[in-house]
Amino acid sequence: MIASPDRTPLPREFFDRPVLEVAPDLLGRILVRTSPDGPIALRLTEVEAYDGQNDPGSHAYRGRTPRNEVMFGPPGHVYVYFTYGMWFCMNLVCGPEGRSSAVLLRAGEIIEGAELARTRRLSARNDKELAKGPARLATALGVDRALNGTDACTSGETPLRILTGTPVPGDQVRNGPRTGVAGEGGVHPWRYWVADDPTVSPYRAHVPRKRRS
Repeated sequence: MIASPDRTPLPREFFDRPVLEVAPDLLGRILVRTSPDGPIALRLTEVEAYDGQNDPGSHAYRGRTPRNEVMFGPPGHVYVYFTYGMWFCMNLVCGPEGRSSAVLLRAGEIIEGAELARTRRLSARNDKELAKGPARLATALGVDRALNGTDACTSGETPLRILTGTPVPGDQVRNGPRTGVAGEGGVHPWRYWVADDPTVSPYRAHVPRKRRS
């Protein structure tokens, strides 16, 4: 008999660690999104670590701005950003307060609320694609900038919570270069995923965007 995932909220101390410890440890954890439309629960299968001012690929590499303010803590909060003028992506802030590190949630398996997720992801060919990629994940969960700064570690009423779930054994965790990151930040093998999981997004190297003539 397979044990049910642990529904206990992850404590803030879980996130108050170096980002390269937190990121792989998030695999198998459960993210719960509650909205007036209903709840959705997602098992995390792919993440990426971003190490703030030590990381050229991070939004906080050049310091604090109004956009990245949430990345500087406290840990356990949600950082949501808008990209390419059309998509939202979400991260979980980690490390000590004042140090700007976060983990991008790249993909997951919808384990509850798939019916609702399908209404938001009409282009998904099957349920494995509902949250296969960071923008798809945010879209399936109904995440936008209004949720930026949400505390995901509280057990009270909150639109986003992160639960203990079932941690993935170390021998099932893989890592490699981050997707679409350019320059010096592109060489870090800080993308982590569950081996052979069908919800993990395909790796894509950075391709410079062509300017219109």
